[in-house]
Amino acid sequence: MNKTFGRYQILGELGRGAMGTVYRAVDPLIQREVAIKTLLPNLPEDVMAEVRERFLREARSAGRLNHPNIVTIFDVGEQEGVAYIAMEMLLGRSLQQMLRDSEPLPLDTTAELAAQVADALEHAHQHSIVHRDVKPANVMVGPSGRGKLTDFGVAYVSTSTLTQVGTALGSPRY
Repeated sequence: MNKTFGRYQILGELGRGAMGTVYRAVDPLIQREVAIKTLLPNLPEDVMAEVRERFLREARSAGRLNHPNIVTIFDVGEQEGVAYIAMEMLLGRSLQQMLRDSEPLPLDTTAELAAQVADALEHAHQHSIVHRDVKPANVMVGPSGRGKLTDFGVAYVSTSTLTQVGTALGSPRY
């Protein structure tokens, strides 16, 4: 594959969802592996403006945060009508994947991950950012056991005008 987004060279696809695709890539300037999250360009026009704003909000909100339990955002851009976010490449599994294992998580692991997510949320709140979609799928757990909160796409930023009274965002189950 010889595709690029900005200066990032795509190495392969990591995952695909309803709104976009995440790629494994490399930043050739500093030889750092990154994840590139893209927004699908072929979304219906009636939803594209709002989805694009939420996508860019993710980059702006998470990009303002520097915390060991929050995914690091390096860059945001657009190429040929496709918006993308370059972020820290996270190794490991999502908490959702871990919860599907046949063995339950040990209590000390559960408590430690809960504390890490709480620390991440406290840091975000100190910067007037409310995540609004905290769920196991949005917590990545690395091989060392460090949890990282991801996906700030529906975050509330105090200067935002996207949320309307009575509008529910995030994942209803959580």
